[in-house]
Amino acid sequence: MQGLSKNRFQFYLLVLVNAFVGSMVGLERAVIPQFAKEKFGIEVHVALLSFIMAFGISKALSNLSILAIQKRFTRKTILIFGWVFALPVPLLLMYANSWSWILLANIFLGINQGLAWSTTVIMKIDLVGSKNRGLAMGINEFAGYLSVGIASYLAVQIASQYGYAFYPFLPGIFIAVTGLLLSILLVKDTAPFVAVESAASKLPIYSNLFHQVSWRHRNMGSVSVNGVLNNMNDAVVWGLVPVMLIQKHFSSMEMAAIIGLYPAVWGFSQLFTGRLGDTHCKKQIITAGMLLQGLSIIVIAFSHQFITLLAASFILGFGTALVYPNFLTVIAENVHPQQRAQAMGLFRFWRDSGYVIGAILAGILADIFGIEKTLLVIAILTIGGAVLAHVRMCCTLRKWWASNECAVVAVY
Repeated sequence: MQGLSKNRFQFYLLVLVNAFVGSMVGLERAVIPQFAKEKFGIEVHVALLSFIMAFGISKALSNLSILAIQKRFTRKTILIFGWVFALPVPLLLMYANSWSWILLANIFLGINQGLAWSTTVIMKIDLVGSKNRGLAMGINEFAGYLSVGIASYLAVQIASQYGYAFYPFLPGIFIAVTGLLLSILLVKDTAPFVAVESAASKLPIYSNLFHQVSWRHRNMGSVSVNGVLNNMNDAVVWGLVPVMLIQKHFSSMEMAAIIGLYPAVWGFSQLFTGRLGDTHCKKQIITAGMLLQGLSIIVIAFSHQFITLLAASFILGFGTALVYPNFLTVIAENVHPQQRAQAMGLFRFWRDSGYVIGAILAGILADIFGIEKTLLVIAILTIGGAVLAHVRMCCTLRKWWASNECAVVAVY
């Protein structure tokens, strides 16, 4: 039987597993740019951001592959596959003797994130049903991105004491092994829950799900576009903001606080913002979140004050928290349970393609115009996503703020 309270052990076990998934990417998030400069002498922004391109491409394709592999393998098996690909990542980073090792590590890391994170999301939705779907996504994303922030902070602290090579990546061995063992020994597959929900569902089964998720469906298509824009700005913040802070002569401790606060707030706030989507119009929440992200990136681009940058990092994290769990629940509530895994994979394919697009665009623009102007361009695109959500999306809640036009989502 579905429900959070009825399946609390498996649900919170998956939360813990997802925390380990987030920690894997957090370890390298804040230290790779300086590591690349110190060990390999890489300062050209296009080359520097190539590791994010490698990560984004492999993660996006891994999400897309779920469309095919979920027909042959169980959710649990896919989760285990994801952790197997995580095992070589810390070793490649620790013993890298060329930049190609870093790129290979990020290809494996992208596969790990695409398979493992996506699967924990889908399995939690299977467990809780429709009533607390937003809360479940909030808890899931809270655990994942809070772990990103904590691991980022830990890696910077280790780097400040022992250098940017080898030691910051050492905890990754424990994280990868523990995540794999938990998935093998304790996680149970959720196929029986899907079968029960499918029998009761009245949602249509789409003949061309790719078109619906990518653009045609007013809500799902809009969140796919905004997912791309969201991860575009995350790629830029990930790759360029640490470099910008070094150029502005901030200390390692100040950098750790500014860089670590963003994903930490992003993670923690989703405990609230995920639940908010269960009771309020997701269109309005997503519009507000994208707008806050765009405005905060503008502040980050042009501020030189530590307190101001810290505040902007906080707002950026909160704006991202408003949209992230609600992206996922918009997809989940608009597809038949039998198509949920495929729809989630498609959405996450588009969303994670934003890492690739953002890294390429940011690298080229930063080398030509500088980091500040690049951040400004990305901020404007993000604000454009807020406008799209406001104009095109519909509220699916039958509340006083939902007009008759938006009480039911229209499909062109």
